[in-house]
Amino acid sequence: MDPAQLADLADVIELQQVLARYAVGMTQDDIDAVVDVFTPDGTYSAFGATYTLEDFPALVAAAPKGLFLTGTPVLDLDRKRGEGTGYQTLCFVDQTTHDMRIGWYTDTYRRTDAGWRLRTRAMTFLRRSGGRDSGKPHDPRRPLPRDDAAG
Repeated sequence: MDPAQLADLADVIELQQVLARYAVGMTQDDIDAVVDVFTPDGTYSAFGATYTLEDFPALVAAAPKGLFLTGTPVLDLDRKRGEGTGYQTLCFVDQTTHDMRIGWYTDTYRRTDAGWRLRTRAMTFLRRSGGRDSGKPHDPRRPLPRDDAAG
């Protein structure tokens, strides 16, 4: 491999580790680990709303606990610009009921001084009906974003 190919491979491996830290952090209910994989202006979108990092502690606290199983991401990285996009599948298994939620994340990435980070993460759920959506604001425990301007 030439140096450019090795650098591309190193970026892919680094970003795969960032995404793995997100899944493990969510599984272990470690909000600090989850927040750490995002850029300071990072956001998460689901349930018809966009949440900033400031909202994450309340959002994660209200979420059901369980296992976040993610697949190998599909990545499209632009090393020169330090940006990228990608998709990653998800199967969440609730710890107490073993009910599942399945779907995929649509992501944007940015390279920072700390390395590659998630900039945006949006969830699309796959429904038993065959439908696909970003989630419905159906859970009364789910907090609303502090600032709807994020969306």
